[in-house]
Amino acid sequence: MERRTREYLSGRFGDYYRRSDTPVPPAAADREWGHIPFTEGEGTTMVRHQSLLDVAGGPEQLGEFLARESPRHVYFSAARYDDPSNRTMAQKGWRSADLVFDLDADHLPGVDPETDSYTEMLRECKDALLDLLDVLTTDFGFGDDELEIVFSGGRGYHVHVRDPSVRGLDSEARREVVDYVRGIDLDRDGLIEKRPNDRGTLQKTLRAEGGWGRRVHERLLAYTDALLNADEETALARLQELDGVGEKTATTIYGVLQNNPEGVRSGNVELGPGASTLIRALADRVLAEETAPIDEPVTTDVRRLIRLPGSLHGGTGFVVRRLDREVVDDFEPTRDAVAEQFRDQRIMVEVTEPGPVPVGNGPSDDSFTIEGGTRSVREFVGVFLLARGRAEKAAE
Repeated sequence: MERRTREYLSGRFGDYYRRSDTPVPPAAADREWGHIPFTEGEGTTMVRHQSLLDVAGGPEQLGEFLARESPRHVYFSAARYDDPSNRTMAQKGWRSADLVFDLDADHLPGVDPETDSYTEMLRECKDALLDLLDVLTTDFGFGDDELEIVFSGGRGYHVHVRDPSVRGLDSEARREVVDYVRGIDLDRDGLIEKRPNDRGTLQKTLRAEGGWGRRVHERLLAYTDALLNADEETALARLQELDGVGEKTATTIYGVLQNNPEGVRSGNVELGPGASTLIRALADRVLAEETAPIDEPVTTDVRRLIRLPGSLHGGTGFVVRRLDREVVDDFEPTRDAVAEQFRDQRIMVEVTEPGPVPVGNGPSDDSFTIEGGTRSVREFVGVFLLARGRAEKAAE
């Protein structure tokens, strides 16, 4: 990054903070704070092991500090400490930590950063976010007021759980949470148990009361409806697409579904010899489609630094946006995370890496193509290109 580019971004980041109200997290004075300034050269320098008192003089002065220093990135700790500015981690006096989840578009299964566009990856990441939120609210019972949803400003999303009941969890307990959310080592056969029926005999029953058993049961109901709404030949063919289900087993299962659909709705899975095979196959589909591929080290690290909502991401210029649950579905990062301060004017940039620009300024409102050389662009487009290292600031 050339000096002119660095000075321009630093100046405009400072302008953003001067005109913005950057909120602080709960217990802000008990957390460690860190930031990365705009520095010369290719490397970055993290300034950390600071309390908010060290950084800004207190929560009320955070905005003044950000406007004055105009950092490239801003972070705070998920943890709360007795002495957050102590440079020795063991002597900080760890008290507790928020339960934090990170979804990174680059790490999602089925996403290829080499071929998928930035916008496409972010859309896949939002689908993963919705799966995560469903697990956290439905399976764990966290309310919307206990979750803070944040667009990271870069490649994904963060979710902070601030329920007091989870703040004291150690790394091992948090790893168990990760395993559940990702469906790791789910006992597929254990989803079925034998329970007494009203005749006093034992019958195979799906654990459908909650958790992954409930999700598999919902998938079984949808699968049953699809089979019964199809003609018999189609239904039998679909059943035989499942591993381990041949013509005879498919016929047995289909007959039971036809004769006792209400039993299946109650969780009764006495479907003959193919019951376990059917449940395992549907469980595999549920795990493939409904688990959230969260970044395990972020959740298990009880001392993690995480981006400050309301700050700017120095690699894109986007706002690290806090999102209410009701707006997540319609949220488009490359449009809705653009800072208002960067929308009004045009700037000159020297484009060094031409190609698609995934910022809301083109025919599809999320991408357009820019050619190399000196170009006049809307400022938020220029900030994105400069921050990504795809352009340098040109003389006006």
